[in-house]
Amino acid sequence: MILTVTLNTALDLTYRVRSLRPHASHRVSAVAERPGGKGLNVARVLAALGHEVTVTGFAGGGTGREVREQLAGVPGVVDALVPIAGATRRTIAVVDEGTGDTTQLNEPGPQVAPAEWAAFREAYEGLLGPAAAVALCGSLPPGVPVGAYAGLIRAARSAGVPVLLDTSGEPLRRGVAARPDIVKPNAEELAELTGSHEPLRAARDACRRGAHAVVASLGPQGLLAHTPEGNWRATPPAAVHGNPTGAGDSAVAGLLSGLVEHLTWPDRLTHAIALSAATVAAPAAGEFDRPTYDRLRTQIKVTNKPATT
Repeated sequence: MILTVTLNTALDLTYRVRSLRPHASHRVSAVAERPGGKGLNVARVLAALGHEVTVTGFAGGGTGREVREQLAGVPGVVDALVPIAGATRRTIAVVDEGTGDTTQLNEPGPQVAPAEWAAFREAYEGLLGPAAAVALCGSLPPGVPVGAYAGLIRAARSAGVPVLLDTSGEPLRRGVAARPDIVKPNAEELAELTGSHEPLRAARDACRRGAHAVVASLGPQGLLAHTPEGNWRATPPAAVHGNPTGAGDSAVAGLLSGLVEHLTWPDRLTHAIALSAATVAAPAAGEFDRPTYDRLRTQIKVTNKPATT
């Protein structure tokens, strides 16, 4: 079983409009509604790949009930979300069908009380026993300590469970110091963490700060990995047009799948990029276009980067 943690779960709404114009009314041509937050997106992709996944985090209010009702219909995903008094947030993606661009609106999330955080910690530690790997994903809702991920990483390490961290800002900085097995920032998040805008140099610095391996997302240019086994650059054959929301989450799913299947790093990166691109071609986050995924798996270019570059 793979465990994904989404402390700031969401109900994702995707609106499609013919052309998005400021200060204008718009007729929505299509609406998609899905359980959201990074870890839930990761879980749905992993389940579609055939993995057993348990999701945990917080859910509350009417929005939280809707999230849990929709999760109940996802084969392979077990709901272990912890109830709270506050209402789960919503996120809204507006897709401009003319340009393919997406505008994202993210609510901050509910206030989490100290007793609710303590209840989550107890539930999380109980879920680590059967877990083959754990992913800690996304932002922290109000009330959750900024060092929350660091504590969760230490608990996973104590239980002998490999952990992947995908967050940003101060939670990322503190989490890296707790020595996660994999950190998956984008280039901007990595630069903010290290002060370096050269991705490989920044990835090395993140490892010196505590990460065992760093996989940096370079957007349409693919992924860069700095690991104890070597450095790799993985690039897709061409840009895929569509909705990029959730593409990074699908890359995390590919890395986790490769981790539990004991694949080599080049094969993990191949799966991650193919899933990421196939998600851009899908209508909503947490989904991927299977034909695109199958086609791209044979076209990803992975090259070894010398340690001196």
